[in-house]
Amino acid sequence: MIPDYQTLMRPVLKSSENGELRISDAVELLANEFNLSDDERAELLPSGKQAIFSNRVHWAKSYLKQAALVQATRWGYFEITDRGREALADTDADINNKYLEQFEEFQDFKQRTRLVAETSSDASLDDDSATPDETLRQAHKKIHKALAAELLERVRTATPIFFEKLIIELLLAMGYGGTSEDAGRALGRTGDDGVDGVIDQDPLGVDQIYVQAKRYDQGNNIGAGDIRDFFGALSLKKAQKGIFVTTSAFSSPAIETAGGLGSRIVLIDGDHFARLMIQYNIGCREEEVLYLKKVDEDFFE
Repeated sequence: MIPDYQTLMRPVLKSSENGELRISDAVELLANEFNLSDDERAELLPSGKQAIFSNRVHWAKSYLKQAALVQATRWGYFEITDRGREALADTDADINNKYLEQFEEFQDFKQRTRLVAETSSDASLDDDSATPDETLRQAHKKIHKALAAELLERVRTATPIFFEKLIIELLLAMGYGGTSEDAGRALGRTGDDGVDGVIDQDPLGVDQIYVQAKRYDQGNNIGAGDIRDFFGALSLKKAQKGIFVTTSAFSSPAIETAGGLGSRIVLIDGDHFARLMIQYNIGCREEEVLYLKKVDEDFFE
């Protein structure tokens, strides 16, 4: 029998206690540990694109990471943290969602997910009065929130140059720069005056959008001084448009400063950036499409 993702949390945690581990190796290791048959290992999700067991191992690891019991080390790899070792040492503890709720990071993650439900007309997943389609849509939002958190964590652990190029790729996917192949480029270390990237809005580069990128950890928010510095950089470039992107957030003074400068600077914080990545399929891909159907009343007329 294939275990559920909460049952897999402790085994996933234990699998990395000896150091960095590739998630695909963890899937194989745990499949052997649970003595899964070939059929159980090969059983696929309805999409037919991923094995059920592999999917559940990934979800277990994702939730453990939200509680800071494991951390991403590089693409496709993770390792246990000191907090994770303490959890393993408590042999009487059932490591599941309820256990993870004691950690502030996981509470923040759950709160972000909960806010989506509270600001939506959809019913909660725990509400027995919810219709099946309401439950499905709410589950879809929950999956997207987890994906957004995963993407943001990956971006934070990437290199600054990768982040700058990622922003340019996203803006081009959103339609900035028109059809020109060389419309966007990251300046990287060759950039000057506090600018990390530029997008040409026309073939000759007469109208340009300049980009500032700050790859910061959560809690290290952008201040008003950073906004003023970027505004000064735009002035030196004689630019009319600027986009400031961060993987953290903007402080209230920073938002007020940007607003006071008019519409020249657009602010994109970490949560917004992750949602845009999902919307434009940057760093993620579609796995399954579900169609909701209803009776065609006209047919029966």
